[in-house]
Amino acid sequence: MSKAVGIIPARWSSSRFPGKPLHLIAGIPLLRHVWEHCRRAEKLDSVIIATDDMRIADAAFEWGAEVALTSPHHQSGTDRIAEVARKAKQFASIINIQGDEPLVDPALIDKLVERLRSDRKIGIVTAAHPFENAAEASSPHQVKVIVDLRGNALYFSRYAIPFPRDRSAPIRYLRHQGIYGFRRQTLLQFVKWKPTPLERAESLEQLRALENGVKVHVLVTKHGSPGVDTPREAIALEQNLARAGIVAASLREASASPIERRLQTFGSKAKRRPSR
Repeated sequence: MSKAVGIIPARWSSSRFPGKPLHLIAGIPLLRHVWEHCRRAEKLDSVIIATDDMRIADAAFEWGAEVALTSPHHQSGTDRIAEVARKAKQFASIINIQGDEPLVDPALIDKLVERLRSDRKIGIVTAAHPFENAAEASSPHQVKVIVDLRGNALYFSRYAIPFPRDRSAPIRYLRHQGIYGFRRQTLLQFVKWKPTPLERAESLEQLRALENGVKVHVLVTKHGSPGVDTPREAIALEQNLARAGIVAASLREASASPIERRLQTFGSKAKRRPSR
C-alpha cells in the first residue's frame, strides 16, 4: 500500500492576521488544533508541519510534531508542501491541509487518500459542500466549484456559478473547501507550471491544474469546516466551540501526554468492543 502524508503549511506573516498559527483558541494554538485533528486520520502515515518561521517550528516541536523547515521565498502553501514532498520520496499521496481550519475532519482526510488510491487517473482530489445560505454564494471571498456527472471539477470561481437562467429551477451552489490531495508527481509538476490566464483572472491557484488538463475530483460532503482568516473570526469560533461544549474536550486531549492519549484511545476502543 502506498504511503500518504499530511502536510500543514504555516507562515507567520499575514496582512490580516500576523502570527495566526500560534493564536490561542480555547487556550490552544490554532495550528495545534489542526495538527491534533490530522493525527486522528487513520490513512495518514505521517503529519508534517512545513514552515519557514522558527517561532512556529519551536512551538510545534514542543507539541511533539514533526517539522520541516522550508524556504521563506514560497509564494503559496502549495509551493511550500512541494519542497517537503520533493525530499520525502517515500510518500505517494500528499494531503495539503490548511493551517487555519482547526476543525478539519479526519474522516475527510481519509477519504481523500482513499480516492487517490482507488483511481490512478485522478491527479488531484479536493472537497466541497453546499452553502447553508445560498445568498453567501454571491461573496467573492467564498470560492465556488461546479462538477460534472462523475464528480470531477469543471471550473472554480469567485463568481456565483452556475448562473440561474431559469429562476424556477433549483440551484445547488457548492463551496470549495481548501484541502487537496495530490499524487506526488502531479504536485511536483504543478509547481513547475507558470500561472495560467484563468488562474490570474480569478486569483485561484487550482485553475492552473484544470487549464493544464489535470483531472481534479471533488468529494461533495454535507458540511465543511470553518476557517479562521481574521482575529474576529477566531473569537467567533471560540465562542461557538464553547456553546457546543467542544472546548473542554479539546483542552483535555491537547494537554494529555502521548501515553495518556494512547490509553484514552485504547479505552474508547475497548468500550466499543462487543461482549461475547
